[in-house]
Amino acid sequence: METPAEYHERLGVPLRWWVQGTMLVATLWLAVVVALPALAAWAVTAVAMSLLTLGLLSYGAARVTVRDGVFRAGRAHIDATHLGRAVALDPEATRRTAGREADARAFLLLRPYLKRAVRVEITDPSDPAPYWLVSSRHAEDLARALTALNHSSSAG
Repeated sequence: METPAEYHERLGVPLRWWVQGTMLVATLWLAVVVALPALAAWAVTAVAMSLLTLGLLSYGAARVTVRDGVFRAGRAHIDATHLGRAVALDPEATRRTAGREADARAFLLLRPYLKRAVRVEITDPSDPAPYWLVSSRHAEDLARALTALNHSSSAG
């Protein structure tokens, strides 16, 4: 059972990306099958489908976790003692924070198919990133877990 300071999410790509990618590969097959022998067309299609699958799985493999006093976003991680305020952003605030109001030094883990994010201030003076901006399907839950993690690290 998760405690309030625990959170797990995989930022997998949406179903529509899989459907659109499959249709793209089907279109490739249609173009190739008229120009090449059937076996070669199927081989090209199999390679394209494998590359599509690998690409979508790797892009959607990013995980966001809050556990054991550590916040992990993709390959990056930071100890709870260096976390400041965590704020769940609505789609408009996410767009602004990732766009015209962005700080070039910030750490970003954004996915275009997720419209919401959490902005987490970083209090470590040796860290050049002033904040992390992390996409999430459940921004309020992630912000709540980060706040609980921050409180538990300050109390301990």
